Amino acid sequence: MFVVHEDDFEYRFGDSGPKYLMKGPRMNFALVAFQPGQDFPAHYHNVMEENFYILEGEIDIEVDGVVNHLRPGQMIHIEPGEVHYCVNRSDAPMKMVSTLAPYQEKDKVEV
Repeated sequence: MFVVHEDDFEYRFGDSGPKYLMKGPRMNFALVAFQPGQDFPAHYHNVMEENFYILEGEIDIEVDGVVNHLRPGQMIHIEPGEVHYCVNRSDAPMKMVSTLAPYQEKDKVEV
């Protein structure tokens, strides 16, 4: 058992990207932030499945060519092999939870 606080971690790109509160041994847990206009490259995972739960703002998450416009309270589940792309097309910041499991140290394939 352990307890962490998000203030003890940093977003990958300063004010945006993933902020991992836990990486492994069985899953990853992260907060993800996007400022207006920011995106994350399209990619897929060979083994890990990914979930995004929207906390604040809005985000477009494209999965295998289908755009899903998500708002707070919505969750999207992405299976291994499904290509996904995230972009904040709104004029406000957004924040979401991301979980990835089962944990793999290197499983992201950019397309």
